Amino acid sequence: MSNKVSFDFTGVSVLVTGGTSGIGYAISSAFADAGASVTVTGTRASAADYDTELSRFAYKQLEMRDGDAVDALAASLGSLDVLVNNAGANFPDGLDEWSPEGFQASLAMNVEGAQRLSVRAREALAKSTMPGGASVVNVISMMTYRATTIVPGYSSSKAALLALTRNLALHWVNDGIRVNAVAPGLIDTPMTAPMKPFQEMLDGELAKQIMRRMGTPEEVAAAVLFLSSEASSFTTGTAFAIDGGYLAL
Repeated sequence: MSNKVSFDFTGVSVLVTGGTSGIGYAISSAFADAGASVTVTGTRASAADYDTELSRFAYKQLEMRDGDAVDALAASLGSLDVLVNNAGANFPDGLDEWSPEGFQASLAMNVEGAQRLSVRAREALAKSTMPGGASVVNVISMMTYRATTIVPGYSSSKAALLALTRNLALHWVNDGIRVNAVAPGLIDTPMTAPMKPFQEMLDGELAKQIMRRMGTPEEVAAAVLFLSSEASSFTTGTAFAIDGGYLAL
């Protein structure tokens, strides 16, 4: 027996920031598997500079804190059906996020760049004829909802990105653009890989959720495709938690 869901995004144009690895790569791959034309961004000069196989995507170099580069990318779009604001990181430039410099750098990387790209891409998104309307999906975090003593800038930026999601959903409803977010829990990606050799640390994190396992990037990607599809045409301004029950405890 199988209850697998498939989507058809043939003819749909998709832009995924930070689509070269982890959750972003899984999202990009899922859209490509469903027939979409996918562009991914990364910070390196070319797709060939990554170990990941990126030949099925168009590639654009982009530093999210470079406003001119963000503007140039948005101006080149023409029309766009789906924007996934996935790019982000903690400890930008190795800075302590409790320092004013580290905190500001985290905000710039994780929310200001997404806001700038979304606003600059509004005209392209408004041209979409995709059933259910154009879609923006912001990737937030469980740190949106829970405090942290390690990366307060990252946590604050993701909370701000949720607020931005709701505000854009309201602001753009008459443009036929839906705006939602996904909130991953502990997902097995290169970002979380450093904790895996430390079983006590990993077990401590898993104890905070119901399912007691790490999620996969593909499980996050499935939610993004749903939120971008006609199946969710009455859904906007919300956040979909893929967290193994983290928020339930």
